[in-house]
Amino acid sequence: MANIKSQKKRNLQNARRHERNKAVRSQLKTRIKNADRAAVDGADDADDSVRRAVKAPDMAAAKGIIHKNQAANRKSKLMKRVAKARATASS
Repeated sequence: MANIKSQKKRNLQNARRHERNKAVRSQLKTRIKNADRAAVDGADDADDSVRRAVKAPDMAAAKGIIHKNQAANRKSKLMKRVAKARATASS
């Protein structure tokens, strides 16, 4: 445990940021999972859930929670899965 006051404060700040980042990453995963499920099921709100899922990595990257290239990779993989699900559903 730190003895220096500024380091104690830094530890508290890091703990708060860690919790906030964990929540954002969890929400990111949930939105992507819901978009995948909606695309496979052919749900009525699939377009809306995909739009929300595409926005989530951008927001996380803007906040610095994930890297911008990681956000681009996640969006790309999501759109590939959605396109494949739509192609399977239409044929």
